[in-house]
Amino acid sequence: MGSISPGHGGEFVPPTFGAVTPAHNQVFKHSYTIHYPAHEPRQDDPHYVDFESYRKAHIATAVCPLAYTGECGGGFELHHAEVEYAMQNEIDLAWLERDYPGISDPANVGAWVESGQNLVFYCENHHRGAGGVHSATASDWQAERYVKGLITPNVSK
Repeated sequence: MGSISPGHGGEFVPPTFGAVTPAHNQVFKHSYTIHYPAHEPRQDDPHYVDFESYRKAHIATAVCPLAYTGECGGGFELHHAEVEYAMQNEIDLAWLERDYPGISDPANVGAWVESGQNLVFYCENHHRGAGGVHSATASDWQAERYVKGLITPNVSK
C-alpha cells in the first residue's frame, strides 16, 4: 500500500509492483438505453411547486458539493439525487424502503422525489458537463471527487 512520505513534500507515494504504466488518456463512449416509464409532463406534477419552492429558497446559498476541486463552472442547478422525476412511477418501493425507511407509501413518493431529501445543487459542470453526474459513469463520477482533472470533454478534430 502507498504512503505519505515527508521526503516527497508530504505527497502520496504510490506503491510500486514492477513496471509502471505511464499516464495516458482514454476516450470513453458509453451507449445504453434508459427505459423511462410513462409519466405526466413535469409541469403537471402536483409536487413540481415543491421543487421550485425548494430551488428558490436555497439557490442564493447553494454550494456545489465539489467546489473544493476548483473545477466548478456555470450556474447552480438542482439535481434529483436518488430518483429522477421521470422514474418515480416505476420505483420498486421495497428497494427504496431499504435506504429510505418510511417512504414505501405510493401516495408519498411524489412529494419525497421533489423534497430536500432527494435534491442537491451542483454547478452546471458537475451536473450536466462531461464529468457531471448525468454524464459520467458512477465509478468515474466517484473517482472525480478525488482526482483533479480526471474527466474532460472530448474535442473532435
